[in-house]
Amino acid sequence: YATPRKMSKTMLDPVRAKARVIGITAASFVGGLLLASGLEWTADLNAFQAAPSSQEVQPLAELSESFISISESVTPAVVSIRTERAPRADADGRIPDGVPEQFRDLFRERMEHEPQRAGGTGFIISEDGYIVTNNHVVADADVINVVTMDRREYRAELVGRDPTTDVAVIRIQGDNFPTVRIGDPSAIRVGEWVLAIGNPLGLDFTVTAGIVSAKDRSINIIGSSIEDPNLSALAVESFIQTDAAINPGNSGGPLVNIRGEVVGMNTAIASNTGLSAGYGFAVPINLARHVADDLIRYGRWRRSLLGVSINEVFIEDVEAFGLPSVAGAVVQAFTRPNTPAERAGLRQGDVIVAVDGEPVRRVNELQRIIASHRPGDEVRLDVIRYGDRRSLDVQLIESDAPPVVATASTASAPAATSGRLGVSVAPLSTELAETLGYPNPGGVVIQEVESSSPLAERFDFEGFKVVQVDGQPVSEVPQFERLIREKAPRSVVSLVLASPNGDQRIVNVRLRN
Repeated sequence: YATPRKMSKTMLDPVRAKARVIGITAASFVGGLLLASGLEWTADLNAFQAAPSSQEVQPLAELSESFISISESVTPAVVSIRTERAPRADADGRIPDGVPEQFRDLFRERMEHEPQRAGGTGFIISEDGYIVTNNHVVADADVINVVTMDRREYRAELVGRDPTTDVAVIRIQGDNFPTVRIGDPSAIRVGEWVLAIGNPLGLDFTVTAGIVSAKDRSINIIGSSIEDPNLSALAVESFIQTDAAINPGNSGGPLVNIRGEVVGMNTAIASNTGLSAGYGFAVPINLARHVADDLIRYGRWRRSLLGVSINEVFIEDVEAFGLPSVAGAVVQAFTRPNTPAERAGLRQGDVIVAVDGEPVRRVNELQRIIASHRPGDEVRLDVIRYGDRRSLDVQLIESDAPPVVATASTASAPAATSGRLGVSVAPLSTELAETLGYPNPGGVVIQEVESSSPLAERFDFEGFKVVQVDGQPVSEVPQFERLIREKAPRSVVSLVLASPNGDQRIVNVRLRN
C-alpha cells in the first residue's frame, strides 16, 4: 500500500543558499592565497587526524553488533513472495495514473493478454511451513511462489486471508523451517529502535533500521481499499509507525525489536511518490498472529465484536459527557437487538475509556483490543456515563460478516502437454521449421509456455527446440513427456534448449508437484 499525503518540507531559501555557496568558495580561495604566501597556519592538524578512542565508539560498536545479530537471527525465516495473476477482462480499470493517452490502448492490450506479476514478503511462524504475510500481497493471485533465503523455491498454498486486517496465511510443504520469535507490541515504546526486513523494489532480504515513531496509528488505508461496505466498516487499523525505510515489496515482512522479536508486520507507507518518505506502518504482531491462528484453524477470522457502533471523542464531548480528557470511544448505537453488551447495561452515550484495565484513547485502540479476543470471551469495560464512572462485564459476540474465500490456485495451473513443466510441445515439422526459422525439421519444439511455468521467469522460450533432458537427447514428443513424467515431484530437471540460429542454453528448473 502507498497513499499520497501532503508533507511539509523545510527548504533553504534559494538566495541564502546561493550566498552560502559563494561565501564558502571565496573563503576557500582566500585560504589558498594565505597558504601560498607562506603565512603561518596555526591550527593543530594532528587534532583532525586523531582516531576516536575505543571507549568513545564502544556504544556505537555495540549497537552495530546488535543490528548484525538481529539480522542474522531473523532473516533466515523471512521469505520472498512472488505472485502471478492471469490476464483479466477488466484490465482497463487498473491502468496506472500518469500513462499518456496515446499509450493507454497499448497498455490496456498488454494488461489484457499478459499475466500480472507482483512481489512481497512473508515470515515463517511454524516449522511445518506456515507463513504470515499481507492480504494485499496474495489477494486474487492465481499462483503464489516462495523463495527462502537459501534460494530454495516452493509453490505455496493459500490457507486463508482477511482483508479487514490485511493479514493472510500461506503454506509451503516441508519441515524444520527456521521460524521467527514473536514479541509483545504493547511493550514497545516510541523512540525504540526497530529493524524492517523484506524485499523492497526487487532487492531481496534487505534490512533497514529506524525507530518506533508512533503507536496505534490509523491512516484509513485498509478500509478504503475494501469495496464491500460491510467489510470496510469492520477494518481494523492500529498501526505501529516507524521511520525504518519501507518500500513496495516490504509488505508482509517483519518489524523486529532490539531483542530480535517480531513486533509487527510491515504493511503500508505514506508517501507522495509511492516510495519511502520516512512514514511506514506495521500491523501489531499480536493482532496479526491472532488472525493467522484463526485462518489456520478455521480458514477464516472468527472476529469478536461488542455489537455497538462507536465514534471518537471530541473536545465538546468532554463538557457534555463529563470526561476528564479528550479520550475514549462514544457508544452511538447497538448493531443488533438484545446484544450481550446491551443486556450488560451498556447505553447510548456511554464513553468507553478502558478494557480490562487497558486505557482506550481512540476508536482504533478499542477495535484492536476487542479484535485481540475471541467470540464468547468476557471483558470488563470501564465507561463514563455523564460524569459517572462504572464497570460492566460484557460477553463478546462473533461477527456475521461473510468469510473471505481463499481464491488462489496453488498447484493446479492448467495442464499443457507437460503440465509439470508448464509447456506445450510439438514435433518440429517442415512447415513449423520454416515458420520458426529452423534450417531443418525434426525434434521437439516448445509451442507455448504458461505464465506460471518454471521456465517463464527465466526467458521467453517459446519456439525453442528441446535438445536434451537430463543429458538424454530428445527426438520425439512421447520421449520428452516420458522423461518429464518419470521425474520426482518438485525435483530439478536440466534442459538443453536451442534457438533457431543454433544457440544453446542450459536451463535447470524445478518441476511442479
